[in-house]
Amino acid sequence: MAPSAALFLSTPPLLHLTHPKRLSPITCTAHGAENIRDEARRHTHPHNFTARYVPFNEPISSESYSLDEIVYRSRSGSLLDVQHDLTALSNFDGEYWKSLFDSRVGKTTWPYGSGVWSKKEWVLPEIDGDDIVSAFEGNSNLFWAERYGKEFLDMSDLWVKHCGISHTGSFKDLGMTVLVSQVNRLRKMGRPVYGVGCASTGDTSAALSAYCAAAGIPSIVFLPADKISVAQLVQPIANGAFVISIDTDFDGCMKMIREVTAELPIYLANSLNSLRLEGQKTAAIEILQQFDWQVPDWVIVPGGNLGNVYAFYKGFKMCLDLGLVGRIPRLVCAQAANANPLYQYYKSGWKEFKAVKAETTFASAIQIGDPVSIDRAVFALQNSNGIVEEATEEELMDAMAQADSTGMFICPHTGVALTALSKLRRSGVIGPNDRTVVVSTAHGLKFTQSKIDYHSKNISDIACRYANPPVQVKDDFGMVMDVLKIYLKRAPQK
Repeated sequence: MAPSAALFLSTPPLLHLTHPKRLSPITCTAHGAENIRDEARRHTHPHNFTARYVPFNEPISSESYSLDEIVYRSRSGSLLDVQHDLTALSNFDGEYWKSLFDSRVGKTTWPYGSGVWSKKEWVLPEIDGDDIVSAFEGNSNLFWAERYGKEFLDMSDLWVKHCGISHTGSFKDLGMTVLVSQVNRLRKMGRPVYGVGCASTGDTSAALSAYCAAAGIPSIVFLPADKISVAQLVQPIANGAFVISIDTDFDGCMKMIREVTAELPIYLANSLNSLRLEGQKTAAIEILQQFDWQVPDWVIVPGGNLGNVYAFYKGFKMCLDLGLVGRIPRLVCAQAANANPLYQYYKSGWKEFKAVKAETTFASAIQIGDPVSIDRAVFALQNSNGIVEEATEEELMDAMAQADSTGMFICPHTGVALTALSKLRRSGVIGPNDRTVVVSTAHGLKFTQSKIDYHSKNISDIACRYANPPVQVKDDFGMVMDVLKIYLKRAPQK
């Protein structure tokens, strides 16, 4: 019989400290000056949880690899997945895991104060705390979008998971803390890893460079020239990454980094590497946690390289398999119409996948025509009764402006997800009282130029219907009063 939650203070995996004041970053104790890593070492308990690489969606395969091996694909060339020993994890019941995860929220206990590492046993169970590289990422805001839901969608239970309120401003931090931590471990083991490299449309490179900088590990970034925002470009530069700007698109950069990492001792950090998905799946667990372990009806995720939709599925599925919840939500993957290979595949009834040439989109992080994780995404959607929708450039920019007008400040990718939600509401697929979570993947401050262009009505072929440009007035009291009176007449009366 699985141990009950009543045993949770004495069961080995739980980090239990009886002196909360000793959670400060530096504490003078009988042991002398002690930091949070020192504290963690004295409270580490052994366990028998393990994880390994296995070929993705090949349940009868006997092929597997240690996470300490540098491998990205199976012998047949298929994607890999991180498989946890669910038998060992299930020795503890669902109530135990809920109580354990809840006990770690908001703490500074290393490394459990992180929203990712608070689920360490489900992420990288065998890594030593000294090898973990963390900025205490995760624990992001789940925002009740009351006004937006009411005014634009006639919904009462709409939520936005602001994953972009994070260390580098995007959800990519959740996966990068895991990947860079494992690289840190490999380097300490003497494995031939000089640095870590990625192809990026912006957010991946920002996360990689920040976490590598924190660990003192070289980072190499391939970016498509003139296709990302200045705010995204400056992040890897500021964090000391070696940045190569290539005259191609993301798919071209991805091809190049795969060739380079096959020849040089550079560890591949793109989502072809399944380690990142282990961190990203914790956002799904976190959503359940924030709803007191009640399951929402829908979760809508923007999709480009498509690892994230599978990561959310995996997080929800682990909670189901280990008894924390009784069902999983339906997933929606939202794509920009200018880069929509998954949408086209879905509309064909999953008959034939065809990569596309991604056209320019304001949702630049999902401007990907040949996604690495296509098989993962299809698996997640088919096993969650999922849906794929798309958004045109005008639709996503209007949705972003509408959301901002109700107090948010979202990225264009979230505008894609909100457009998908709007379409599913209009068609009646999503009901007015369905509890729905839209995943916001990046901070709006990374995309200020697109907002400036929208509100300046400086975008060709887009009407910018919700633009709110400043009113230019001379330094004259009477003229200021005139424009204010006009505004007040138009302003909605409460």
